[in-house]
Amino acid sequence: MASRGGTSRRVPENEGAITYVQCDGLAVMKIVKHCHEESCSNMEVAQGALLGLVVENRLEITNCFPFPKHDEAMDEEEYQLDMMRRLRRVNVDHFHVGWYQSADVGNFLSQSLLESQYHYQTSIEESVVVIYDTKKSARGFLTLKAYRLTPQAIAMYKENDYTPEALRNLKIGYESLFVEVPIVIRNSPLTNIMMSEISEMIPEEEGSKFLDLGTASVLEGQLRSLMERVDELNQEAIKFNRYQQLVVRQQQDKHRWLLKRAQENAARAVKDEPPLPDEDVNKLFKPHPVPPRLNPMIVAGQINTYSQHISQFCSQSLAKLYLTQALQNAKDGKQNN
Repeated sequence: MASRGGTSRRVPENEGAITYVQCDGLAVMKIVKHCHEESCSNMEVAQGALLGLVVENRLEITNCFPFPKHDEAMDEEEYQLDMMRRLRRVNVDHFHVGWYQSADVGNFLSQSLLESQYHYQTSIEESVVVIYDTKKSARGFLTLKAYRLTPQAIAMYKENDYTPEALRNLKIGYESLFVEVPIVIRNSPLTNIMMSEISEMIPEEEGSKFLDLGTASVLEGQLRSLMERVDELNQEAIKFNRYQQLVVRQQQDKHRWLLKRAQENAARAVKDEPPLPDEDVNKLFKPHPVPPRLNPMIVAGQINTYSQHISQFCSQSLAKLYLTQALQNAKDGKQNN
């Protein structure tokens, strides 16, 4: 879980909300490099701190640095504070404005991410979490998104009540846990000039070699992950159905007990005997604990994300299929002539 150590700043209430995130190209390249290195070396989730400042309704991310690995014998908060002190000495933006994390085809939604962003957003109000998807970016879809918790999600964590009634009162579901904040990547004019010159130096046939048209391996992994999440959601549904059956059975037992006690008191009244002492029904029939609904809500959100990615990749595959079919038909026509 990401730590939230570092310089904390609360935005005054009269300031406007963050409407978009402006990320420097250098910070983006650092995030991409760190995430791909972790993904290729040990398949671990890459996390790091985002540094920058708030200008009016814009959150500017100007720098970042990775969090230390869990197996390293060092304190994470002390490490972050030391990094910020060093950056401050060289006149680099050192205000903590959020954190970033790598993802693998949209599998970022988890309880640990929700908890980390809740701690960040309650201490650093303008903070965001930036998600970089390594697998989709490797297939030509640059996926860099910024998220913030919604007011309903923050209220849910403050109340620490994940029962169905509490979630219904807050009107919260997996689609209203996060709100996406648009990201704009900004480069200096000199960087834009250099990139334009480099793109002109690369021959057209050389540039096409970097396009990966294969999506079968990605779809296979996504379908397998989707099946696992569906099985997990089915197990959660079975648990909740079992809880509902226990509640119905307990209500029936309670009704029978009250009816029997009323009949006994009526018989004693006929015999001019005092009624039986009143007993607390809730002590005799203790209510069953309600299973928390946070994990099923997160799993439902993961299923929705996987479904959207599968739909996107399938549309790409169908387009490639029709393209190759047209080319094959044209080739066959030339051979026949």
